[in-house]
Amino acid sequence: MLPLEDGFSRRFYYLRLSVTDVCNFRCTYCLPDGYRPSDGRKSFLSLDEIRRIVSGFAAMGTRKVRLTGGEPSLRRDFTRIIETVANTPGIDKVAMTTNGYRLKERAGEWRAAGLTALNVSVDSLDPRQFHQITGENKLEEVMAGIEAALEAGFPSVKVNAVLLRGLNDHQLDAFLAWIRDKPIDLRFIELMQTGEMDSLFRDRHVSGEQIKARLLTQGWLTQLRGVDDGPAQVFQHPASRGRIGLIMPYSKDFCAGCNRLRVSSVGKLHLCLFGEQGVELRDLLAGDEQQDALIERIRTALLGKAATHHLHEGNAGMTPHLASIGG
Repeated sequence: MLPLEDGFSRRFYYLRLSVTDVCNFRCTYCLPDGYRPSDGRKSFLSLDEIRRIVSGFAAMGTRKVRLTGGEPSLRRDFTRIIETVANTPGIDKVAMTTNGYRLKERAGEWRAAGLTALNVSVDSLDPRQFHQITGENKLEEVMAGIEAALEAGFPSVKVNAVLLRGLNDHQLDAFLAWIRDKPIDLRFIELMQTGEMDSLFRDRHVSGEQIKARLLTQGWLTQLRGVDDGPAQVFQHPASRGRIGLIMPYSKDFCAGCNRLRVSSVGKLHLCLFGEQGVELRDLLAGDEQQDALIERIRTALLGKAATHHLHEGNAGMTPHLASIGG
């Protein structure tokens, strides 16, 4: 079967699949008031619906699936979700993005279930500042979870951090020192302007280009990007075991290498994280016999994918409460 391709000859090998929108942290740049369920909320995708979505994408060449939320580990059946995705023919990478609060206890279990990669959010290495940014005093538990993941056999762990001016941007050198002897890919994610948080963006935004210039002057070297990698520009230093990635949605040609599609926790396909509307898929997830129709709808929708997002115009689309995009 032909791989997924849009009208700009971009091919898509990577699916971000949300399994819940619930989160138990209250990060200042994402959910400062905590999670609040919307009125008339639909139920989250069932295990069978998840299996059918992933099978459909795998049939079109998807090789990597990232399980996201909210906080995906809040699903009681999360280990079974990992097993289901990992056992789908054609899928060879199963990743998750997590706040890490259950990682210490579950890293080995998730690894055995088929999880191959982890992204953990750590916005500060200082416990008080971590508490200030996330609303939770759990840095010690999260850091122990990262160590547990490495001990469980994950070859490396990605750590996501949103640098905020006047809060944690002064910790760049501390972050670099932390990964010097650890197999950690540290991702600095540029704060985005998301409509409801214009004042936060104005007060706290740190340009990814400034961080990039600083890395280059310190001898960090740019690495090539794989076909199913995320959007980060990755840098390696000869004296560091860890690597640095910069996710800069405002940078020139950020969308040129787009290789990811997203499905929400209630079954909507989003061609762009910043797109206004989603394409309904759930009505085609009731039975395995609907796979051909599911594939056709996805292919047809992809023809309407735009060349770029509209963040520069202040349009954050479907991310009014999100200021980061982990990779």
